[in-house]
Amino acid sequence: MPWEDVDTGWGRQAAAFAYLFETMHWREYVYILEQTGVGPGRRYLDIACGAGLAVQLASQRGAQATGLDASARLLAIAAARAPEADLRVGDMFHLPFDEASFDVATSFRGIWGNSLAALQEARRVVRPGGQVGLSFWGNQRRMQAYPLFDVLGQTSEDERPNTGSMVSIGRPGVAEQLMADAGLVPGTRTSLRLHWEFPDVELAARALASTGPAYLAMRYIGTEAFMTAARAAAAGLYVEGLGVRAEVELQCLVGVVPS
Repeated sequence: MPWEDVDTGWGRQAAAFAYLFETMHWREYVYILEQTGVGPGRRYLDIACGAGLAVQLASQRGAQATGLDASARLLAIAAARAPEADLRVGDMFHLPFDEASFDVATSFRGIWGNSLAALQEARRVVRPGGQVGLSFWGNQRRMQAYPLFDVLGQTSEDERPNTGSMVSIGRPGVAEQLMADAGLVPGTRTSLRLHWEFPDVELAARALASTGPAYLAMRYIGTEAFMTAARAAAAGLYVEGLGVRAEVELQCLVGVVPS
């Protein structure tokens, strides 16, 4: 999909995604911001920044924050969250920044196993000695939230090879090799667990439907079938008094630009 078309899938329910889904991942953002030392005066870039929660958190830590995303509608929310940040609509495979413009770049579930060129771009715009931090899904089949991932995974046979190459980054050694191929020195991979939490089944299904992968699934099976499957998956995770609550696992890796 051309980057100009990404807004069609990810931006169609921008507010729902930002407020129902993205906010559940604040611990993921803080985790890598701390690992990369993002703080006062640091020049920071978030690639595929979405609705800008990581950019907002970096700004609040005193960083000179910049965000880039392909969705103008998501960036409108990012601008409201972090009005002091430099936010750009653009292509992560062709970053509109000079070499060595940043101390730190991150991408939270935005750079995948088939995105070597984007990681090379991240390395290009980070100064020697600077850091590039990535997060990506662990083994979805082993997660408590797998029934929800399974709903999102309903795509056409034509799209499955691309999806498979994307999520391959979670396999042992793949992200490390990707960083090495991009000219980075990878650190030690770490794991972070957090929960997707919703008060009821309907809100869980609505949040799931706001994501980009849901757009592909709905194109394949139809909106009504998707929502029916999402409600059924959420109902299986519902606990009286707790709502829908399921653990997910994220893998995180930080690489260093050689001096």
